[in-house]
Amino acid sequence: MIHRVSILSALTSALARSRIVVLVGPRQSGKTTLARELLDENSVNYFDLEDPANLARLDEPMTALRPLKGLVVIDEIQRRPDLFPILRVLADRRDTPARFLILGSASGKLMRQTSESLAGRMERLVIGGFSLSELNLDAEEHLWLRGGLPLSYLARNNDDSLVWRKNFIQTLLERDLPQWGVRVAATALQRFWTMVAHYHGQIWNAAEPARALGVSESSTRRYLDLLTDAFMIRQLQPYHANLKKRQVKSPKIYVSDSGLLHQLLGIKSMKNLLSHPKLGASWEGFVIEQLLKTEPHDQIYFWATHQGAEIDLILQKGDALYGVECKRTDSPRITPSIKIALNDLNLKRVLVIYPGTQRFPIAKHVEAVPLQTLLKGKSLLE
Repeated sequence: MIHRVSILSALTSALARSRIVVLVGPRQSGKTTLARELLDENSVNYFDLEDPANLARLDEPMTALRPLKGLVVIDEIQRRPDLFPILRVLADRRDTPARFLILGSASGKLMRQTSESLAGRMERLVIGGFSLSELNLDAEEHLWLRGGLPLSYLARNNDDSLVWRKNFIQTLLERDLPQWGVRVAATALQRFWTMVAHYHGQIWNAAEPARALGVSESSTRRYLDLLTDAFMIRQLQPYHANLKKRQVKSPKIYVSDSGLLHQLLGIKSMKNLLSHPKLGASWEGFVIEQLLKTEPHDQIYFWATHQGAEIDLILQKGDALYGVECKRTDSPRITPSIKIALNDLNLKRVLVIYPGTQRFPIAKHVEAVPLQTLLKGKSLLE
């Protein structure tokens, strides 16, 4: 078992200061396991809304929840959005005898409901798959190939991991999304998701997928948002500086989990991956996800101009901007894009993350940083 010390510590701290904590993340990312470390699943205070018996206990939700004291866990809250107004009433009690931990697998609709009903009363935490900082140096290749979803990463062998990921995709599309109110055919969404995998690491253009699927561009944007809400896709928004240059305005897209990306692309082994045309893009997405799990930040962007300059990731911390480039090379060097971004965006520093072992300066304000540095779980920008 992998002990997720960092996220468990953050969760414990959040529950100590907030009446309601919302823990969101992909299906099967370990939310329930974390909750069970804080409260036994057999406790009367634990409600799993995928369990019919637990759903029946909430037929009269105010009657069921009002007497409870201490930590109360409600898992898969998106199945009962009508609970949010009741939680607001319970959280506003003067003596606040209970703290509520809400677990959810969908971000968009769930967060709209919580922000409207629980404004000022809740704290939100996001959990993903395993990170390098939770594992060890030998885990990098394994984690990249299989992805960080626990049951995929911990499978006995690659074949078992592949079967699990295939079933995960089918279950999400055929069962979970319809239960969340999505009215799009599973086959259409799977075709779309596979197309997104081939766009991984590229600027999004809705026209080509729309033509291929025979739907409108607005439909493909809706599909993209649906999978983003389910934490399956990351849309990296563009940064806009006050420049005369024409800057890219469309998002850059990634399949969030590298294991699911490889499943959609038909990549079954490290040998397949190392010879695949999407090798560089896969590694870039993997690095970005690992960095975002360990590096504190306020906002994230990418930056690109129509003249060809581009920075893979921009981290905003306070008033400072930091650039990140992901280079799968043994000897990273400064590029014209880095020079242009340093000058045009006034970046405080640029980190070039690469798969080597030595950290060293490349140029003024530009540094090469090994990916394995993320194992330490410390900020790279300090």
